[in-house]
Amino acid sequence: MADWTQQRYFEDVDEGTELPPVTFHLTVQRMIIEAGANRDFSPIHHNTRVAQSQGAPEMYINNVFIQGMWNRTVQEFIGLDGRIKKVGPFRMKIFNTVGDPVTTKGTVKKKWQEDGQNLVELEVWSETLKGVSVGPGPVLVALPSG
Repeated sequence: MADWTQQRYFEDVDEGTELPPVTFHLTVQRMIIEAGANRDFSPIHHNTRVAQSQGAPEMYINNVFIQGMWNRTVQEFIGLDGRIKKVGPFRMKIFNTVGDPVTTKGTVKKKWQEDGQNLVELEVWSETLKGVSVGPGPVLVALPSG
């Protein structure tokens, strides 16, 4: 659980700093709620038989769900005063299916100052028990100075 009373500053991060991993459990309920919330009513995201008829092993999460997992992981790392500037591109490699725990991880790739901003490029990815499912991909953030 994030401690939102703590703020990460530009001076606090170095290349190689790891983001604390966040694990998401993909339940049927969570997948149906997420699909409804982002209005992706494609049955491959909430119906096993349809997903399997399309070649997937099981119902699986969509791109918006993945972006939400990455957003939460990154926002917890950068704190409330940090800003996510750009996510991706990233590549989905294997299905993130119902029942799988998916852990989103990352590291600081580089940091620099430009146009009065403290910019940090993160490399983020998602893993299941089968290996890396999404990414790695870049996430650009801006951090306040402490």
